[in-house]
Amino acid sequence: MSASSLPFVVGANTVEDQRARWERKRSRTAKELLETELKYLEQLDLVLTYFVTILKAKGTLKPAVLETIFGPLESLYSASHVLSLHLEKGNLATGLENFCQSLDLYGQYAENLEQTNKTLKEQVRKNKSFRRFKKLQETRPQFQGRELEDLLFLPLQRLHQYKHFFRDLLENTSPDTADYQKLSKTVKSVCEVSHWVQDVFDKRENSLQLLRIQKLLKGQKTQVLTPGRWYIREGWLLVVPSKGEELKRRMFFLFSDILIAAKPCHPLHPLNSNKLSCQAVYPLQQCSVDKVFGHTWSQGGLLSLSFPHKRLLLMSSNQEEINDWYHSLTAAVRQLKA
Repeated sequence: MSASSLPFVVGANTVEDQRARWERKRSRTAKELLETELKYLEQLDLVLTYFVTILKAKGTLKPAVLETIFGPLESLYSASHVLSLHLEKGNLATGLENFCQSLDLYGQYAENLEQTNKTLKEQVRKNKSFRRFKKLQETRPQFQGRELEDLLFLPLQRLHQYKHFFRDLLENTSPDTADYQKLSKTVKSVCEVSHWVQDVFDKRENSLQLLRIQKLLKGQKTQVLTPGRWYIREGWLLVVPSKGEELKRRMFFLFSDILIAAKPCHPLHPLNSNKLSCQAVYPLQQCSVDKVFGHTWSQGGLLSLSFPHKRLLLMSSNQEEINDWYHSLTAAVRQLKA
């Protein structure tokens, strides 16, 4: 062999080695996907067998209530069962491509989860026969001490796992193959549904935060619960008066469109001792935020918030905290103006 042909041989070997590494990793991931899919199917089967099927037969729950609690669980099981059959036969790309058609079920399942939990709690509280049945089934050794509430969350945990499995498979598939195109579509689909599910949870968490703050504020004069409003952060800051008065410690709540300043109610108040009294609501639409240097007595910082008819100076002795507030405020204002 001539010296001039050696680089081509080395290059060829390098490509082949890379393909072999991809195939080994892909095989390992496909094997793990199948193993975990079968385990997931077992867990879904427990819920369907020991809850859904028996409840249908006994008529313990009305059909509409049963549907609200368990939703598309049977359809999710069927989709995963078909996927497992494809994986067992080695039809990886085709199996995942077909499975994509069922991914929307996971988004629908997430959207219904809040109502599912609400209805389940209601039935446990009001329906004595269902409460006894649920408790009895949960004591079965197959459930390993898990409650129905835990088992109903399994599909969304599995969706999160799918995203990582499918990405790993794509990364270890040669880009010049037909399987790569199918896997690429699969990854895109599962990411879209994952974002859908995350958005559902983000909106739910935001609603809980708004409700918490609404209850924390005395009276109903300040409307926190407004459609489209997002909670960002809260914390105690010192308000620097303009006329040399004492610093005032206030609780601030930052939302996507407003900043609320509040102070504690009197500790001996018979009804509101644990609540806050709203002092001011500042719209962020026409707000400008600046850092002011050289006006603090120790480490920390000062923020200047300018509104059309008001200027607010906020101070903290914690440098990191004042920086965080500055970034949060400027980001909120920028987002509104955009």
